[in-house]
Amino acid sequence: MQEIFEQVLGKENVLRNEPMSHHTTFKIGGTADWFLTPRTEEQLSEVLKLLHKNNLSFFVLGNGSNLLVGDKGIRGVVLCLCKKMERIEACGDEIYAEAGAILSRVSNVALAAGLEGTEFSSGIPGTVGGAVYMNAGAYEHEMKEIIKSVRYMDMTGKIFESDCEECSFGYRTSKFSKGDYIILGCTLKLRKGNSEEIRTRIADYTQRRVSKQPLEKPSAGSTFKRPEGHFAGGLIEKAGLKGYSIGGAQVSEKHAGFVINTGTATAKDVLDLIEFIKKTVFEKFGVELEPEVKLIGEF
Repeated sequence: MQEIFEQVLGKENVLRNEPMSHHTTFKIGGTADWFLTPRTEEQLSEVLKLLHKNNLSFFVLGNGSNLLVGDKGIRGVVLCLCKKMERIEACGDEIYAEAGAILSRVSNVALAAGLEGTEFSSGIPGTVGGAVYMNAGAYEHEMKEIIKSVRYMDMTGKIFESDCEECSFGYRTSKFSKGDYIILGCTLKLRKGNSEEIRTRIADYTQRRVSKQPLEKPSAGSTFKRPEGHFAGGLIEKAGLKGYSIGGAQVSEKHAGFVINTGTATAKDVLDLIEFIKKTVFEKFGVELEPEVKLIGEF
C-alpha cells in the first residue's frame, strides 16, 4: 500500500506507524498504522476509493484538540486534513474556510476584512471541520450561528453542500457526527463591523481564556459536556476533585473542568480519571457527566 498511497499523495504525505502523540493536543496516543495527508478534495476522493477497495478502516483528523487516542494506537488509516486543506477566502460579508483551517486563522481573516461574528471561536484550538462536526461553541455562542452552508463528501467520494438548517446542529452535535461524511469546508455568513471593536472582543475572549484555562499543560479542552442546569467544572470542584490525579493525568487546579497531562499521562490514566470523576459526581450530586472528549483507537 505504501507505493500506492505515495502515487496519489506524494511520499512526504504518507507516514507509517506514526505516533499519534505528535498530533493531539493531549500529547497522548500510540501509533497509527498509516497517517495520510491529502492536499486536495480530489486526492481525498482517490484515497477514499483506495481504502474502500482494500477494506481499510480510517479516521479523519483535524487539529487533534478534542481527542484521546488509545495507548495501543489506531489500526487502519488516519486522514489528516489539518496540514494541507486549510484555504480561507473572504468575499463580501462571507468567508469560505476549508476543513483543515485553524479557527484562530479564520478569526484573523475575518478581522482583516472587518467582519464580526467569529470572535467567540478565536480561542478554540481546533479546525473548521472539527468545529462544524461538533457544533463547537464558547462564551454562549455556537458555530451554527454563523454557518451559512457546509460542503462535505460521502464515503464514495461524492460531494454535497447543505444549508445550515439541513445540518441538524445541536449542543455539541450535528448530522456529521451521526453519519458517514467528511466535512470539506463551510461558508460563514458574517456581518460588517468595526475592526477595533472586533479586535477588542477577541482580546477580551483571549484574556478570559488565558486567565481561567490551564493552557500551559496538554489537554483536550473541556473534558465534559455541560450538564443541564449545571457546570461540569463547578460540580467537579464541589466534589473535592480539583488537583486529583491518577498516574500522570490530573484534574486541573486552575479549572476543574479540564483533565490535563502533567507530562507522563497515558490514555489509560486519563480514561481512569474520567471514570472516577463521573462516578464521584454522580454519587454526590446525582448528575451524570458525559465526556466531550472523543475516544479513538485501541485502549
